[in-house]
Amino acid sequence: MTIKLVKSLIGSKKDQIATAHALGLKKIGDTTTQPDNPQTKGKVAKIIHLIEVSEA
Repeated sequence: MTIKLVKSLIGSKKDQIATAHALGLKKIGDTTTQPDNPQTKGKVAKIIHLIEVSEA
């Protein structure tokens, strides 16, 4: 699962910012590859409005 940050974290709630950082996303355009498991899907669901996800 590839995750890319496409919107700014400015103005987001602290827990959403912490979730993005836990996934390794700090700046717009940052991309990370994460395992496809329930923990990652939960994190993605929390910040889905800030990211793009591709299953690859």
